[in-house]
Amino acid sequence: MNKDFFINNRKNIIDNLEDDSVLVLFSGSAPQRSADQGYKYTVNRNFYYLAGVERENFILLITKRNSKVEEILFIEEVNPDIEKWIGIRMRKEEAQNASGIEKIQYVNGFKDFFSRLLLVNSFENLYVDLEKRGWDELDTLGVKFAKESRDRYPYLNIKNIHGDIAQLRVIKSDEEVEKISKAVEITGEGIKSIMENLKPGVKEYQLEAHFDFTIKSLGAQDNAFKTIAASGENAVILHYVENKNEAKNDNLILFDLGAEYDNYCADISRTFPVNGKFTERQKQIYNIVLKAMEETISAVKPGLPFTELNKITTKVLTEECKKIGLIKEDSEIKNYYYHGVSHFLGLDTHDVGNRDVKLEPGMIFTVEPGLYIANEGIGIRIEDDILVTEDGYKNLSKDIIKSVEEIEDFMNR
Repeated sequence: MNKDFFINNRKNIIDNLEDDSVLVLFSGSAPQRSADQGYKYTVNRNFYYLAGVERENFILLITKRNSKVEEILFIEEVNPDIEKWIGIRMRKEEAQNASGIEKIQYVNGFKDFFSRLLLVNSFENLYVDLEKRGWDELDTLGVKFAKESRDRYPYLNIKNIHGDIAQLRVIKSDEEVEKISKAVEITGEGIKSIMENLKPGVKEYQLEAHFDFTIKSLGAQDNAFKTIAASGENAVILHYVENKNEAKNDNLILFDLGAEYDNYCADISRTFPVNGKFTERQKQIYNIVLKAMEETISAVKPGLPFTELNKITTKVLTEECKKIGLIKEDSEIKNYYYHGVSHFLGLDTHDVGNRDVKLEPGMIFTVEPGLYIANEGIGIRIEDDILVTEDGYKNLSKDIIKSVEEIEDFMNR
């Protein structure tokens, strides 16, 4: 990303800050896994969206006082001895070039700087990212910092900046659309690799490995999320990730997967016959799901309420399932379709943002209807990634094959 992208993001969030305010965001750090091993580090997405760097233990501080703004990025100090073990650390010049922030200081001096800042200025508000997904979730660095600041400086008004950043992230820039499109393209190549190696007797984790090798060979940093490779009855479990069973003849296998490219995610679902050919029953159910997907996507345009997408999907699934006798009453559809059809997509797979809105150009989200018939061992989900345009939509994943005929033709070749 060009640094101007991050400069503009900061400008937009600064406009939302009250005067006499301090904003503090943390890049985060990976927790300990076991012994001297840590979990893989992933930068806090809101921090990255504003700062443009993805290193552990960095802090972004922005002040706004009398309409004057100051931005400071706190980075780790270079230690040549440590660099021999864990690699070269980011220098001040690199941080400046990546973020567009001129003032760079070292993070080990942050607490003293923050204390002096409050001592000599009459700041009233402290903005922190206070995202917390559940009551029992561990406190983030932002939540911990807010608690400590409240105890030490009780006159500060602690305010949550998470929602403001989230709403900015909902509308994607042209650069962001390019990153997501690339992630989708790479994902499509990974899916081809799966199809080329899919046959009765192969293990779910072997197919996952083919996908992983392909996307990383093509430049993906990582998976956007843990791959779901769910064959047979495993596919009725929405977030099945064990991927340890054998794919059996006459079964379907459901894949929900995505590549991460330059921090941006793809999220695609496809369902294939293990032996390369759908049974008549599998084809019947599959085409119902595909019809729901196509009708939902075709309705996408600016001004449509986001919540309307799931209503369209549910209506189609209900009507079609009644036609084949799977259900008799509309209310029974919940036994076979028990998730929503869409979520935002971006820096996170389930990207942030309020869904009680109307569609706007620049939004990117998934459309992923499904039917799950446990007593028949059939689970089918098909998912594409959709960009809202000025006059409708663009299907970013339209080139990833999904019709019964395309799938059978590709696999039999």
